[in-house]
Order: sequence, then C-alpha cells, then structure tokens
Amino acid sequence: MHPAFASPADSIPITFVTKSTLDSALAALPPVADQFAKASGFAGKPGQHLGLPDAKGALTQVLFGIEEKDAAWHDPFQPGQLPGLLPAGIYRFANAPHDARLATLAFALGSYKFGRYRKIEPSRARLVLPHGIDAIEISRTAEAAFLARDLINTPSNDMGPDELAGAAKALADKFGAQYSTIVGDDLLKRNFPLIHAVGRASARAPRLIDFTWGNASHPKVTLVGKGVCFDTGGLDLKPSSGMLIMKKDMGGAANVLALAHMIMSAQLKVRLRVLIPAVENSVAGNAFRPLDIFPSRKGVTVEIGNTDAEGRLVLADALALADEEKPDLLVDLGTLTGAARVALGPDLPPFYTNDDMLADEVEIYARSENDPLWRMPLWPPYDSWLDSKVANLNNAPAGTFAGSITCALFLQRFVEHAKSWLHVDIYGWTPTAKPGRPEGGECQAARAVYKLLSARYG
Repeated sequence: MHPAFASPADSIPITFVTKSTLDSALAALPPVADQFAKASGFAGKPGQHLGLPDAKGALTQVLFGIEEKDAAWHDPFQPGQLPGLLPAGIYRFANAPHDARLATLAFALGSYKFGRYRKIEPSRARLVLPHGIDAIEISRTAEAAFLARDLINTPSNDMGPDELAGAAKALADKFGAQYSTIVGDDLLKRNFPLIHAVGRASARAPRLIDFTWGNASHPKVTLVGKGVCFDTGGLDLKPSSGMLIMKKDMGGAANVLALAHMIMSAQLKVRLRVLIPAVENSVAGNAFRPLDIFPSRKGVTVEIGNTDAEGRLVLADALALADEEKPDLLVDLGTLTGAARVALGPDLPPFYTNDDMLADEVEIYARSENDPLWRMPLWPPYDSWLDSKVANLNNAPAGTFAGSITCALFLQRFVEHAKSWLHVDIYGWTPTAKPGRPEGGECQAARAVYKLLSARYG
C-alpha cells in the first residue's frame, strides 16, 4: 500500500463542503464548532480548509471546500491539496467528494516531494482508504506517477542516457522482462542512423533501450518514449531561457516507463515491448548540422531543417523498429513541440491517430482519469510541407504553422504495419503547482492509456 494511505484506525474526519452545502454542514456541527467556523470566516470556497479543535485544542475534524458538482468545471483532484495543508495524523473522508476514487488518488499524488538533493519532511498526513476503493490499483497508479516525476525531476548530470537505461533495466528486472541495449557506434551497425546522429556529439553515448514482457501469444502492445536527456537544440542552439527545463526532454521516456510499470504490475494480458532512444542533443565538432542528410532505419532519407527538431528523429528509428513487428497497438509519447503548448498549454497534450475507435476510447479514459488529452488531426494537406528538394523528408518544415501536426505527420511516415498507432505530444511538466500536481515533472497520458489497455486486456 502506498505510504500516503493508512490502515483503518482512529482517524480525523474530513468533511467536503460546497457553497450550497455550507449551511447544512455548519448546522451539523456542535454549537461551539459552528461558532468557531463562522468566526474563522470559513465559506466553503474551493481549496479552503479549516481544522476544528475540541475544548483542549486537539484537532477533531477538517472542513474542506470543493467546487459545486454541477459547476462548469470542477477539479476532481482538488483534495490533492490536503497532504500539504494537514498536520500529521490519520484522516478519512467523512462524506463523499464528487469522485472518491480520483480524490483518493489525488491525495496520494499530492503527497509527492522530490528529495534527492536536500532533506525534506515527507507529508505525514495519511488517508484511510474509502470503502470500495481498490488499494492496490490506486497505489500502483501513484507509484507509477512518482516514478515518472522522479526521473524527470532528476537533473541531466545524474540522468543521462546511461542512467535512464539503468532506470529502465531496474524496472524490467523487477517484473522479469527481457532487457537489452544498443550503445554508441553499434547503433550504426544495427541500422539506427538517426538515433546515432542526434546523440553522437555528447560525451555520453547514445543508445536504444529495449525490453519485452508478457506472453508472446497475447496482443502486441509497443510503447516508444522520447529519451532526450538534455536538449541544447544542437547547432541550432536554444537561448538560455529555452534550456532551463530541458532536463524534462526525456519526459516521454519517463512516462512510458510509468505506463509500463502499471501494465506489468497489473499483469495485463499483453505482450509488451518498450523502446526508448536515449540521447543528449549536444554541441561539439561532430554534431549533426542543418542541411545534413541521413538515412533512417526505414530507408527514408531525412534532410535536417533544424537540429532542435531532434526528438522526431530518434523516435523515427525506434518507431520503424517497433513497426516491423506489426504490433496490435503502437503508442509513442514525447515532449516534442512548443507548438502544442502554444495551441493547448502545458496541461492538455494533443494526441493523434487515424483510428477513430481508439480516439474515442482515449477521450473517454482521459476524462474518467482526469488525465486530459485533446485530439488533433493528422491533416493530409500539410503532409507535403515535409517535402525536401534533396531527400525524401525534411525534419522541420519552413514556417511556423501547425508545428505539432507536422511533427505527427513526420512520425506517421515511419508507421506502416502497426494495426493502430497513437502519438501523444506531452509537456511532462507542471509549471505552477495545482492540486495533486506539484510544480515539476509530471505524469501525462500514462494513466489514460493504462485504463484504456486495462479495459481491453485486463
């Protein structure tokens, strides 16, 4: 069971209050507590909390404001604020929030703190799981999110391609998966020229991480995660402001590992394969250059329009390998384009697929899991923007329009045989803390995709 949770014991009740239920909630309190709440100005505003003491000053109850259920928008993760607000103790929900399962998950997610480099006080507020909540499933989901956050929050000096490979191997070993890597110049020998080109300028060798798990007779689900452990932009150098959180550029890989953790822990009936091209996009005398042309694993030649569009290059070789097996479902996650952030912001990643049934399922589980995703089109008329005069493709079309769409169209060129393909352009970062989502690395899309896979293959 996750450390945020406690076994049933003496516990302090948390009463959820909205503006419309405020009067009845206060009326149900003992007179002294009612007077204390009114004197304290508790109005049931979303996120507002109040601890009610007994005559000796001991905490006996907590009031916590949430949005009205029929509001235009209510955040089911609002209770994720509680671990940061409450003193040490064991608590329980005295009444049901709008979604008890998501509120419970949010409580666990809100207890996260990154403490690798300085001593931190862990949250000592613990929650008794509400009746009917699956402790194992909630714990599994929270543990996966913590894994993704820890990997993304770790700076690049301690999370290079080798360290990312080590994290993947530790996960593979935990669940008995078969693990291998292809490192450095062996990438050229094994026909992964784009991964090698992007990562060759770093002192830390590029590599392709590969592990498989599950019964070979089960449906094939392959996950591909962008593992750019730091992105300078290459010779098309980013400004210093653009590099500040580029430790998160391996967020696709981190979230793929989180998703794999959930799949293997739940023993879903799939043959899982995980592929992570792990590189640093660095600057050196042997860095790849604008207008260089490289072959790809698929045989398609690629002209480099911009060295800062490197994520799609490493994913292209990995997707081509994944596609050779003709998987039933091929999913790739990557922190790929600023255009996606301009269009939808940091909290709402776009996803792409030509499978309408899959798209409908993604939208259902994105809503049910409070893991927002928004479908964008693989718009065929823009496909010609990828044309090169001297190669089969250009990795970064001229102009500033539809950057996330053209990236998805580029990747689509490397997926031919998979029965279904899903591409998600995640951000992998929470820039401003929200309930259940501390500032820093974030788990995005993994929970929604996991629930989709659970429904199909559970």
